[in-house]
Amino acid sequence: MRVKNQKDFLAGILFGALALFFLGIGVQYKIGSAANMGPGYFPTALGILMLILSAIVTLMSLSSKAKKDLVGKFNWSGTLWVLVPVALFGIVLKPLGLVLSLLGLVVASSYASTQFHWKSAVINGIVLVIICLGVFVYGLNLQFQLWPSFLVKY
Repeated sequence: MRVKNQKDFLAGILFGALALFFLGIGVQYKIGSAANMGPGYFPTALGILMLILSAIVTLMSLSSKAKKDLVGKFNWSGTLWVLVPVALFGIVLKPLGLVLSLLGLVVASSYASTQFHWKSAVINGIVLVIICLGVFVYGLNLQFQLWPSFLVKY
């Protein structure tokens, strides 16, 4: 059999690898039942569902009816523009506070797009900051420093 759709084939292989990873973690813990879930229930269920998805996507990529789709060149700069700001967010969260760190993360990660515009990146960042404040700080009462320590008077 020939791989007709390379993107779907590779996605199916990736799903399968992640499924085996989650299954490997899940079976190390007590699974329990649907009524009384143990710590291994969710990773095991997730692994099984992902394994089914993996099989479906991989087999569909081998079908003669599959649309021919080749894998292009990997975009390293876009990947770095997403991963590096996430790592920096973890580093600067405490000294800069949640608002500035999250705004910087969103704007910097938006630069990975080929359709980057400052105005939309800043608006997106502001909206996500408001959502995070509403959910995590005010909804769940998680304790985050919101602003840089040099701006906050004690």
